[in-house]
Amino acid sequence: MNRIQGFGLGLRVEHYADFEAGVPADSRPDWLEIISENYLVPGGPPLAHLERIRADYPLVMHGVSLSIAATTPLDAAYLRELKALADRLQPGWVSDHLCWSADAHSQLHDLLPVPLTREALAHVGSRVAQVQDLLGRALVLENVSSYVRFAADEMGEAEWIAALLKQTGAGLLLDVNNVYVSGRNHGFDPVAYLDALPVEVVRQIHLAGHEDRGDIVIDTHDHPVRDEVWALYRQARQRFGAVPAMIERDDHIPPLPELLAELDHARRIAAALPA
Repeated sequence: MNRIQGFGLGLRVEHYADFEAGVPADSRPDWLEIISENYLVPGGPPLAHLERIRADYPLVMHGVSLSIAATTPLDAAYLRELKALADRLQPGWVSDHLCWSADAHSQLHDLLPVPLTREALAHVGSRVAQVQDLLGRALVLENVSSYVRFAADEMGEAEWIAALLKQTGAGLLLDVNNVYVSGRNHGFDPVAYLDALPVEVVRQIHLAGHEDRGDIVIDTHDHPVRDEVWALYRQARQRFGAVPAMIERDDHIPPLPELLAELDHARRIAAALPA
């Protein structure tokens, strides 16, 4: 039985001491998400902190380096390290982004969108199968925010993602903020996007903040979750049910009580909906 249920937080260095000291029972998260790349070492302080914290919290692993949609070969050394960490931690699942982030020369440190074509679907599907075979587990893939589209696109993003997950058996990490950001940037209805996704594929939900510049919305993950994203989360909760959801903050990290208060807001939204 999966131990990952309820509401979680992204574990950040700034909060190691809080979690090691003990979070009050009435506000503690149910689980934590780690950035996989922070712990791809055989020892050292990061892993020592993680070992102490994971005694009290179930974990999921979330990566940023897989570059599953790239045309360069998969990084075999990275995948071996990822598998070793997953075997050690036994997370609820291992996730990464549905994008490409590297070329033949360098790691680009950005999450770049995939052409929504049948050719790209076959290409990414074959790479997902390779990774799943090596890890010995199904991947969970996150929809990314985007700012440009490809002239060659043959279908909508939600339709393309649904086809990929059906082909590979992978799951979806539904980033509600990213759906909102892309919807604003490209002019599509975020609720229609949710409705185009099969209910059974969604394994996890991310909630995060963004920067609204009027003519463009930037996925920054350095602000509190905005009202419009909370409203879309309410729609997602109604469609997909009690999917584990979490607050993700990557910059301007606030004190832990501020994030726990945001997490309580997610709980209140879920509690107010019909069963």
